[in-house]
Amino acid sequence: MNIAYNDRTDLLYIRFDDRKQQVENRRVSEDVVLDVGEDGRIVGLEILDASKRVNLETVLPIRYKASA
Repeated sequence: MNIAYNDRTDLLYIRFDDRKQQVENRRVSEDVVLDVGEDGRIVGLEILDASKRVNLETVLPIRYKASA
């Protein structure tokens, strides 16, 4: 599992499966997008406006991408 947060875009991404594969994005709400893998399993979760929806301090480890 891999967790990444981009503070510039306020996007939290959780990747459950690190295998390279084609994914289909499925928007399940205005702020949540699922990445569904080739076998129909959820391989990633994208949360938009994450700081408003998730207590980021409790999500560890977070790898911050530097803002440009």
